Order: sequence, then C-alpha cells, then structure tokens
Amino acid sequence: MPSDLSAVLAHIDAQRDDYVARLSDYLSHPSISAENVGIAEVAGLLADMLRDLGLETSVLPTAGHPMIVARHDAAPGKPTVLLYGHYDVQPADPVDLWTSPPFTPEVRDGRLYARGVADNKGQHIAQILAVEAHLKVRGELPCNLVFLLEGEEEIGSPNLAGFVAENRDLLRADLAVTADGPLHPSGKPTLVFGSRGVVSFELRVRHARRDVHSGNYGGVVPNPLWTLVHLLGTMKNAAGEITIEGLHDGIVPPTAEERAAVAALPLDRDAYMRDLGLTRLDAPQDIPFFDRLSFRPTLTINGLHGGYGGPGSKTVLPCEAFAKCDIRLVPGQEPDDVMAKVAAHVARHAPEVELVGEKMGMKPSRTPMSSPFAAPIREALTRGFGEAPLLYPISFGSLPGYVFTDVLGIPNFVTPYANADSANHAPDENMTLDCFHGGIRTGAALLQALGEME
Repeated sequence: MPSDLSAVLAHIDAQRDDYVARLSDYLSHPSISAENVGIAEVAGLLADMLRDLGLETSVLPTAGHPMIVARHDAAPGKPTVLLYGHYDVQPADPVDLWTSPPFTPEVRDGRLYARGVADNKGQHIAQILAVEAHLKVRGELPCNLVFLLEGEEEIGSPNLAGFVAENRDLLRADLAVTADGPLHPSGKPTLVFGSRGVVSFELRVRHARRDVHSGNYGGVVPNPLWTLVHLLGTMKNAAGEITIEGLHDGIVPPTAEERAAVAALPLDRDAYMRDLGLTRLDAPQDIPFFDRLSFRPTLTINGLHGGYGGPGSKTVLPCEAFAKCDIRLVPGQEPDDVMAKVAAHVARHAPEVELVGEKMGMKPSRTPMSSPFAAPIREALTRGFGEAPLLYPISFGSLPGYVFTDVLGIPNFVTPYANADSANHAPDENMTLDCFHGGIRTGAALLQALGEME
C-alpha cells in the first residue's frame, strides 16, 4: 500500500466520530422528492460542501429538481471518474413505525438510524469525505473527478437521461462509479457491472355500466376480473415461462466470464427460503438461482384489483378491474420495444383491455467484466472493507446506469457501501457505522488506485 494512501486512511480513521456527526447533521435536513420537501435547501448544502473542497460546482436546473455537478481537473494524464449519487429520499411514512424520528438521526448499537442514511446520503457523502481526506493530507487528488448528484432518483430519475445527453462535455469522464445499494448479506463488499432495466404498465377493463348481482347476472354478464386473469395467463404460463410474443428477441446472452461470476456467488438456499417463509421457489425450477435474477427478464403482477374485498361475502359481479405489472429487462431489450410487444399481445388476446404504460422505462446497462477499470476498483474495495468483493455481472434491481454506458459511452460500476439489512424505503432505515467508515476508506482507495493506472 503506497505510503500516501496509508496517511490518507490514517486520517480517515482518526476522523471517524467527526464524520458521523457531519453525516447526522446532513440527514437532519429532509429532501423528499415525491413531496418537494427540502430539495432546494439540501441541494444548496451539498453545493456548499463541494465548493468548500475547491471543486468547480454548479447547481443546474431541470424540468424537475436540480442537478449538482462539481469537477476537479488537476491531474493531467490521469483518468477522470464520475461519481454519481442522489440527494433525494423516500417519504418517511409510516412515521409511527419508526423507533426514533426519521429526520432526527440516532446512533443505536453501532448503527445510525435516519431516513436516507443508506439510500443514498450516507453513501455519497462517504465519497465526498474521501475526496476531502486526500485534499487535506496530500493537498491534491491522485486522479480527476466529477460529481453528479441528482434530486429525483426516488421518483424514477425522469430528467437524468436528458440532462446527461445535454451536458456531455460538462460530464466528460473515463468511467462512472455509483455508491448505492447494499453489501452482500454476509457483509462482503460487492462490485456490480450492470443492472436490469424495467417497464411498468397497467391493464384496465370495464364491462357493465355498474356492479351487478352475481346470481341474477352471473354467467351472462362478463366478469372483468376473469378477463384479466385469462389475459395474464396468456402472458406467463404455469411453467414460469413468459409467453409474450417476441419478448425474448434480441436478448444478449451472458458471457462465460459472467456465468462463472454468478456461479461463484454464495447461496444458502434453505436460509433464504426460511427467512421469507417459503416452501418452494418460483418456476422454472431447472434454471439456476442467480441466472434468474441476472440474465432473464421477469413479468410480475404487482397488484390485481376489482370487486369486493371487505369482511364476509358479497355476491357481486364487478363492472371493472385493473392489474399493475412490471417487466425487468436484461441487456438487448429496449423499454419501447418491450412495451410495443406487450401492446400487440394485449390487442391480440384481449382487445377490450386497455393498456396504460408508464411515461418512461429504464434501460438495462452492461459493463464488460474485462474492463481495465475493474481491477483497480476491486483493489479499492479490498482496501476499504478488508476483503475482496463478490462480483455481480448484473444487479437484480434497476439503476439508471444506462445514462453512462449508453449516453456517455463509458463503463459504469456500482460499489455499494450500505449493510444488507439497511431497511431502505422502510421505517428504521439504518447504516452501520462500520459500513459508513468502510465506504469512506473505499472512496479514498478508489481515487488512489485510479491515479496509479498506467
């Protein structure tokens, strides 16, 4: 380990309590994008932090909440890393289920509890503190960097792709790194090379003008719930196969390296099922566990609604029903193309059903595991957390990494800093102090490792 990084890490270790206090202060300022609460104030706080470090910082408007961009170009010939994060948080509801107030941070048993601590304020401030540590100890950074911090991730990043496309020069970089999401349940660090995309849609159907008596009208008046059940049955069969025509066209198969990476991921299947109270896994049973979560699209019914759901019985035949669904996308699939195929399928099998698509989907992203930046990032995670990371070719959820891989044309990596049981989006969201500290150390090691590249 280079002596200059040793000095930076020693400085980080000495500032541990101060860093927790500064994170707590940051968390005490709500920034709820869905409710437009505190966004402007927190954007200003972040911009002040970055300017205090000497970074050239701008708060740039969008059609929604502002983007914060900060650059530091003082290492000629060295790589430029774009560090992405988001300063908006989820609403705190239900507030009465929190042990301590969601915007009054509290440390209990080695964890800091507050809304946004893991998702994503604790993770991007760890990156900022890593930059600060290098500047305080060395007076310079080992590589160039640009921060991109947005205020709309929790509402689907509706303006991110457009902003990135319009500001390519301002955001020019050699790679992007996102600190977001959880570590492996074992506590091991992880390095993620891509993510699945997603589209969401609603199926709506109405038959009669009003609800009717199931005895007087049943068997004559069509039931919209059955209409939806039959349609959904044509979209995915009992064997677990998605049967929407053409949905799998164009999917890019995983490489041998990607298959080997998921095969090496640890799995305690019995513990997984026990934790969720499951007696079986979903079909198809012959597909490996992590292949299903990484390399295959999914069709999920998020909700099926209609008719009576109260206590007792009510012999009613409802007049309308709707279903909410999502499809997770893998490399090679495009949101618009998938939605067009869903629309064609609905028109063919149930033309009386209305398909209502979300305004925008999220594309999948993919960075080759052979990227020359993978090795220094692995080294940084190992230095920061004390052990080598697990490698995920594609994350199971969806992140807007495509704006970097597809719009900027640079590789994108995700390096989570939060504990697996951080309760993101739920009451008592938390981050262990060890994870926060490990994230700062990793951020510092990342800058150093990139600066050492030939």
